[in-house]
Amino acid sequence: MSVGSARVCVVDELVERVDDQDRVLGMVVSRRQAIQEGWLHRVAVTVCRDERGRILVHRRSEQVSRFPGLYEVEVGGAANVGESYEQAAARELAEELGIRALPRLLFTFINRSGLSPHWLGVHEAVVPDAVVPDPDEVAWHDWLTEPELRSALLEWRFTPDSHEAFRRYLAFRTARS
Repeated sequence: MSVGSARVCVVDELVERVDDQDRVLGMVVSRRQAIQEGWLHRVAVTVCRDERGRILVHRRSEQVSRFPGLYEVEVGGAANVGESYEQAAARELAEELGIRALPRLLFTFINRSGLSPHWLGVHEAVVPDAVVPDPDEVAWHDWLTEPELRSALLEWRFTPDSHEAFRRYLAFRTARS
């Protein structure tokens, strides 16, 4: 499967279908089937900042199933069956970056970019500078200032979710300040 020029293979994890109001429908399906059928399900991502306010950006490993080799502003993945957005975000931080953190859910929205529509729960967490990424998930990472990240979003190949999630994240932060 391809999205734009990105090569994509989808792993087969179990997710819960949700409706257009983000209510669980009581149906457990494979993520592959949810994507193929365009069924809504939940994905949790976290924008990671360090204590200086820089944002963690990473390049996905060539071995990952979704969007290998593309850059990403957030860390995350599908919510497992019975998992809240916050639980999924915390699990993904531990799996991908080797850190324990309590991400704060900022907002959710139906994301129509990427492989299929899904509810995206966007979180924020302040994390240590010294993360230990899983090399099977993350090929490269660095901390960028917001101006550096804005430039990178124009020049580097990012996952489809990154552009929309980061745009909404900045709008959310602006509205709260």
